[in-house]
Amino acid sequence: MTHLSVAGRRIELDKDGYLLALADWSEAVAEALAQQEQLILSAEHWQILHLLRAFYAEFQLSPANRPLIKYVALKLGPEKGNSLHLNLLFKGAPAKLAAKLAGLPKPTNCL
Repeated sequence: MTHLSVAGRRIELDKDGYLLALADWSEAVAEALAQQEQLILSAEHWQILHLLRAFYAEFQLSPANRPLIKYVALKLGPEKGNSLHLNLLFKGAPAKLAAKLAGLPKPTNCL
């Protein structure tokens, strides 16, 4: 799929399902992307997605798994900033899937 339809808007996606334009992101777009991944976003997901968007605003890049885990641990504590917790939330691919849902580019060092 190369686009999403959200609230009457056409949202363009790249071949991997990531937004082509960061400005197209909204919570409704995140919900639509999550639905494609058969994922229902909880408050814990939203906490990570908003944190990721703050990371991107600060550093202009999508973090790979290790930096993501470190950043979450720094901001939310070790009980949320660990690989087990993030893997459970994001189907074993937290850096890639969370970046996609947060409307960010695919992390450059993720396959």
